[in-house]
Amino acid sequence: MSTIAKLSGNDFDRMVLQGAFVDIEPKKVELIYGEIRFMNPAGPVHDGQIEYLTNWSYENTARPEVSIRVQSSIHCGDHRPEPDLVWSRRMPAKRIRPTHADVLLLIEVSDSSTEQDLGEKARLYAEHDIPEYWVIEVQAQQVHVHRTPTQGKYQSIQTVDKSKLISPLCQPSATLSLAELFDLDS
Repeated sequence: MSTIAKLSGNDFDRMVLQGAFVDIEPKKVELIYGEIRFMNPAGPVHDGQIEYLTNWSYENTARPEVSIRVQSSIHCGDHRPEPDLVWSRRMPAKRIRPTHADVLLLIEVSDSSTEQDLGEKARLYAEHDIPEYWVIEVQAQQVHVHRTPTQGKYQSIQTVDKSKLISPLCQPSATLSLAELFDLDS
């Protein structure tokens, strides 16, 4: 008989501080629903998408008010996901991980993890009232825009193709051209 050990967020944080994952490949891990998840290393298309979105984010946010975090964890209750890009309220100290209550926009670039990003992660983010969650689906060249979390589910889920422009609720003037974003893949 085998037993699965479920970890709390505090357990995970202690393990990180003690270097528990230093010699483990791949080095990117996250805690989702009490389980340590190893993440695939990013490929060049994934990296290019994140670079484009990071530059777009810096060009379209009020820097004194919004922090941009790239592939860094957030404190989401007992979970420690590491989304690809987060817009959060400016943190008072750089050594504090933003909580789900600080998040304004969360983006995952989905090259090989679409099922998880649209399923389990969407549920996790809705359960913690992340107001807006985008899944950039690289292969299909579309974005799944999740908004209005209520009782653990997003009430508004819109799939937008590469011919459209989208803007986050927290910054309506920040227009993202999906044609430009997906033309990076060519």
